[in-house]
Amino acid sequence: MSDANGEVTRLLERWRKGDPEVLENLIPLVYEQLHRIAKGYMRQERDDHTLQPTALVNEVYLRLLNQHKITWYDRVHFYTFAARMMRNILKDHARAHLAERRGGPGAIRLPLSDELAWVGTSSADILDLNRALDRLEQLDQRKAHLVELRFFLALTMEETAEVLSISLATAERDLKFSRSWLYHELKSTPKGTA
Repeated sequence: MSDANGEVTRLLERWRKGDPEVLENLIPLVYEQLHRIAKGYMRQERDDHTLQPTALVNEVYLRLLNQHKITWYDRVHFYTFAARMMRNILKDHARAHLAERRGGPGAIRLPLSDELAWVGTSSADILDLNRALDRLEQLDQRKAHLVELRFFLALTMEETAEVLSISLATAERDLKFSRSWLYHELKSTPKGTA
């Protein structure tokens, strides 16, 4: 596995230097992990969602084809970027679903743990959460990134701390702050405007 991981890092380096052929070699090495991430996201979505994990990965692939400025230095950065891309794709679908239903009650379940159980489950709630995460990212990028890693990618606190290159104690403090901040932000902002 480490050979494959090393190859992913080498390919990302070539891509960052402008080699346009890299993506064709990279996708077979990362597809299985991307599919696992997509399955994790899709398990949490509404039952009648039109996207399937394979379609979500394919959409990520199409978006990767349009990436011209590559800033990933290793596989962890790449997977985190791909997961964020998946979240954005699902956010776009939630917006479309909400518009289609004209604000009616949705059946989308958030890919979050019980630690954020106070977050609503409608399409509007998903969009509010995404807007709140975008604001948190403007306030503190690391804390927003921690939320994505912990709750959307389901990394353990230890894995999250390692990815962010911070101590476990700092990660736990950041998580406590982020949960409190998101709670306040979502509860104090009128629905649909968060």
